[in-house]
Amino acid sequence: MRKLIYGINISLDGCCDHTRFGGGADVHDYFRALLEGVDMVIYGRKTYELMVPFWPEVARTQSMDKTGNAFADVFAGLSRVLVSKTVNSVADDQTTIIRDNVREEILKLKQQPGKGISTGGIALPAQLIEWGLVDEFHMVVHPVMVGQGRRLFTEMHLPENLDLQLVASHAFSSGCVALRYEKLNFYTK
Repeated sequence: MRKLIYGINISLDGCCDHTRFGGGADVHDYFRALLEGVDMVIYGRKTYELMVPFWPEVARTQSMDKTGNAFADVFAGLSRVLVSKTVNSVADDQTTIIRDNVREEILKLKQQPGKGISTGGIALPAQLIEWGLVDEFHMVVHPVMVGQGRRLFTEMHLPENLDLQLVASHAFSSGCVALRYEKLNFYTK
């Protein structure tokens, strides 16, 4: 079964509003490397609209620095899934839309052959975590407290604790720290 991998940037005080803090080349490189290990991304509407058409356009125009362009090139080559009840169509031939039976549809995608599947954002990943579908977590903690903004998983309700194992960590020169966790029971499913 393919792994569903969740990646997010977060401030030290739990904010994940990307407008409240910056990233940098090392963070772009980290997430580019993560995306090189997948062949599909799954987003809810808000995250999808942040990513598409922005990154495919950067890939086409090569309008950022070397690191941003490299991230864009990898992102542009991925299949994309948009989970939304409100969006009826998109102008992107690499995107399919899931409107109903989200849990079952994601399970079908996980059972297909291929590389891993990446997800990001807040609301959709929280639901996927509640359903037990997320297998790996990549948290990049930024050395900043922002005091306000959207918080990670404030409305998530787990039926029981989700035990994770730290499998890798990396401190960047920027002060960011990447933490990679896996569910302890991934291989028992």
